[in-house]
Amino acid sequence: MSFKQFKALTFDVVGTLIDFEAGILAHVREVAGDAGKACSDDDILKAYREARASTDSGWWPDDLERCYHVIASKLGLPDNDDYAKGLAQSVKNFPAFPDSVEALKRLRKHFKLVATTNSQIWALDHMAETLDQPFDVRVTVDDVRFEKPDPQFFAYARGILATQGILFENILHVAQSQYHDIGVAMRLGYQTCWIERRFAQKGTGGTLESERTEPHYHFTSLAQLADAVEKELG
Repeated sequence: MSFKQFKALTFDVVGTLIDFEAGILAHVREVAGDAGKACSDDDILKAYREARASTDSGWWPDDLERCYHVIASKLGLPDNDDYAKGLAQSVKNFPAFPDSVEALKRLRKHFKLVATTNSQIWALDHMAETLDQPFDVRVTVDDVRFEKPDPQFFAYARGILATQGILFENILHVAQSQYHDIGVAMRLGYQTCWIERRFAQKGTGGTLESERTEPHYHFTSLAQLADAVEKELG
């Protein structure tokens, strides 16, 4: 398989480029104080994961306000509206993974970079700034009104790219989440690249569990993908 066939890389953003787990943990630990010391990172991320899986969940990250109340209730943490609203607003400061910015710059020399994210526009605006504005095209949950893994999200993104002359076979979908991205993208016939951000870590962190789907490409960092592209394309 060759990278020469691709004209666009469609990226999951939250969890692939932005370390949302670190951001959530930082906020929860800051406001929890001594009450949070008995909670492991896995405890907090499990409570978050279960909160997001609720049938009454809303668009991310506004839904983080509701999620905080659920997390606090489950783990016995301090709970008030300011802490809850603070979790949603803390997305503005969620960190990029250490390799994201430089790897995206390297990849942009060869491909159009497309954000395909379950986040709302206001949040992507901040995350794109954190990533040094790498995206040529943006597709958000506000645009589509469906969240991945709904196939309609992928269909919308394909339609946007088709208007720019990018055919389906010219797209490589790059993501961390097996549940939200890799599994459904493979079923839809996409070429896929799994960035296994939780390599060598136990569990699924803040992401819903899913059966593992074998992608076309598999790396444990975005830098490794950029290395592979440059090895072939220069």
